[in-house]
Amino acid sequence: MKPVVTSIAVALAIGLGLTGAGYVPGQASAALPREETKSLDQLYQDAIAEGGQLIVYAGGDTVDQQDANANAFRARFPEIKLTMSVDYSKFQDARVDLQLASHTLVPDVVQLQEVQDFDRWKSEGVLQPYFPAGFSKVYNKFKDPGGAWIGIVVNAFSNVSNPALTGEQAPSTAEDYLDPRWKAKIVVDYPNDDDATEFLFKKEIDKYGWQWLTKFLAQEPKFVRGGQAPVDEVAGGQMPVAFGVAGSLRYRPGDTTKFSIPKSDPFMAWAQRAPMFKQTKHPAAASLYLNWWLSKQQQQNLRQWPTRTDVAPADEYRPIWEYPNAYVDEFPQMMADRGAMERLRSELTQYIGEPQGPPSAGVQGLYPGKDGVPPPKP
Repeated sequence: MKPVVTSIAVALAIGLGLTGAGYVPGQASAALPREETKSLDQLYQDAIAEGGQLIVYAGGDTVDQQDANANAFRARFPEIKLTMSVDYSKFQDARVDLQLASHTLVPDVVQLQEVQDFDRWKSEGVLQPYFPAGFSKVYNKFKDPGGAWIGIVVNAFSNVSNPALTGEQAPSTAEDYLDPRWKAKIVVDYPNDDDATEFLFKKEIDKYGWQWLTKFLAQEPKFVRGGQAPVDEVAGGQMPVAFGVAGSLRYRPGDTTKFSIPKSDPFMAWAQRAPMFKQTKHPAAASLYLNWWLSKQQQQNLRQWPTRTDVAPADEYRPIWEYPNAYVDEFPQMMADRGAMERLRSELTQYIGEPQGPPSAGVQGLYPGKDGVPPPKP
């Protein structure tokens, strides 16, 4: 007769839909379950049988910022009703904490910039370990070895320009932005409103000193809330350059924006982490979503860097971990030191002032996406 504990574990795994997801009952916690062996089509059928519902909380600056990814998922899996809620990561993680505490968790999966939360959630025992297909191919520092979370895409903040307005003279380094030609022509997200932008400013200040920030502010940059607005203004021709924002690695003649990274000057990058939770209501759909993100096809279609070591980034770029000036190791360390982040935020505020204007993703409340109803556009 099997031990009662093992039988209960198997029953729990069946109830969570994880028996085909690398679940090995009774194994020691140090041992790793095998990766998911089901195909995307098989996982799709499991998700349909489960009810065909999936709710995702994603970090971002506007409610439609994940539309391209969400629509690609919907096109591939049309019988799954995906509800995508996009808001600042610092708001999403607070919602998740409150929902977890009251056992009212809405999202089945989250994908956030706030990398420090995932190890905390793991230590609190609220994450459901899972090993999607391709887990072994993900760069080691972009995944939890115990399967608590996985990096699904690498985002980087650097320079975006409008070639029609800058020609070949777009700034690349932090000092380039101090050239008089860019006075009143720079748009940037408040670094005291966004952790990733804050970290980039930290690296520039580490290299050039606070006097660089004084000179940068003398250039009369336009500060806005959220990283999407600067890109939109550059794309629309309102401003020629944006500093500390994301863009596409793929530039083709005729594109209105061009993303670039400096050769040795600081920029910054991180892997957007994603888990599912023990409170996840749709584990089969969550499994499908995570496997889809890690699939080679999806990783090859990313705007920025893949997390898999066997998928090459676009055009002439190298894997992100080969750029020491991207600080992919230092960013999670800094994010974990919330005291240091808050001190730096307060110091930046002395120079820049408080962020002005409403959140670019609107005010969404405690339960966006509940009952499959997406948040309205602000």
